[in-house]
Amino acid sequence: MLKPILRFLPRIFVVFFLLTGSYLQASESTIYKQTVNAPMKRVYPGVYNALEKAKFYVVFEPMISQNLKRFSEKWGEDYNKSKLSGIRSMVFCNGWYANAVSNADPDMLALCPLRIGLYEKQGKTTVVFAKPTVIAAESAAISVLKEIETKVITAIKAGMKNSAPK
Repeated sequence: MLKPILRFLPRIFVVFFLLTGSYLQASESTIYKQTVNAPMKRVYPGVYNALEKAKFYVVFEPMISQNLKRFSEKWGEDYNKSKLSGIRSMVFCNGWYANAVSNADPDMLALCPLRIGLYEKQGKTTVVFAKPTVIAAESAAISVLKEIETKVITAIKAGMKNSAPK
């Protein structure tokens, strides 16, 4: 009686893993990403201003590519394999939202302050933002974080739209 079940067990596992894999591939990305055909020097101020207009105040602006450039000789052929012409970041926060998140789930303060990354390649700029709702899927702060995520993505879109060539 056990032999027929054992004979089909490998097939059951294959079907299970195929279904699970296709579900995972169809799931929403953890990163919001948008690219515009414009150099970073034009995109960066637009996104910065849009975030501030949405009441997310930029508190730190690392010039990552300049910091990495110091290691180009040391890293040799491993330096900048992606041929990016610029990498920057914006670290930003909104005090009201930080308070609301801490009230709902203090552990989610791991997300504060928030940040986005920008990189340029061949004259195109891409903004990337790790979606806080992915990290907070089981958190009591999920509703606040959904609102934050929506506002940040809306600001990114507005800033990039204003930066696009006309």
